[in-house]
Amino acid sequence: MQKYYSPFTHAELLEKVRKIRHVALDMDGTIYLGAKLFPFTLAFLNGLKEMGIGYSFLTNNPSRSMADYLAKLRNMGIPAEREEMFNTAVATIQMIQKTKPEAKHLFILGTKSMISEFEAAGFTLASEDPNDEPDAVVVAFDTELTYSKLCRAAWWISKKKPYFATNPDFVCPTDLPTVLVDCGSLCACLEAATGRKPDIMMGKPDPKMLDGIVERYGLKSDEIAMAGDRIYTDIAMARNAGALGVLVLTGETTLETALGNDPQPDITAQSLVEFGELLREARG
Repeated sequence: MQKYYSPFTHAELLEKVRKIRHVALDMDGTIYLGAKLFPFTLAFLNGLKEMGIGYSFLTNNPSRSMADYLAKLRNMGIPAEREEMFNTAVATIQMIQKTKPEAKHLFILGTKSMISEFEAAGFTLASEDPNDEPDAVVVAFDTELTYSKLCRAAWWISKKKPYFATNPDFVCPTDLPTVLVDCGSLCACLEAATGRKPDIMMGKPDPKMLDGIVERYGLKSDEIAMAGDRIYTDIAMARNAGALGVLVLTGETTLETALGNDPQPDITAQSLVEFGELLREARG
């Protein structure tokens, strides 16, 4: 494979890359796969520091609390602080507080780790008892899902309860011989059962996922690169936000899919290695 693919000329691309002051990094499929850190990740992050480029970790996967994600990164040798991490559980909490401030009691399809994030924000958890009526339903990537929980969520969704979903991903990347059914697939199941889509779907490709980075670091959208392994979330969000979209082929997307997509990503690279080389070339 050549070093990278782009709809822009090399000169045009270098001009765009030269503006980058911050890289938003998807996690699973981009800097690691499952429990395995890619061998180039630490060198890429160190290279960003050497060039004076900031970075943040931005994930659609809400199955872990922020504390658990930070612990995972640190165990992999990546020092990270809470302000460098953005995930869809936190984004969903903020959206509920903003749009449905009266909603305090939630029925949640999500892991215990994620639910702890909601409890820390002051929400209480509705049980599967049909008499324990929630104010709203939240559906997430739930690796601890039971059939009875899925049915109870469908019941409350059918009763027109406000319905939030954390992310649209259909599957989660993994290095294991299995398919990890993600939030988007659960929402498709619930839509078939109830006729309802989520009232609000958080996560990439919603450009609001980049708002925290823009506001925290005082950046313009074209000064941010979004690097990730999915066209329909990572790259779509970059396009929606006016950021540079960098597709890496270390996760879900194949080269054939990337080249057949219209429009193509700003950059399609085998991994973060090629993007790092472009950043260095653009800075001379």
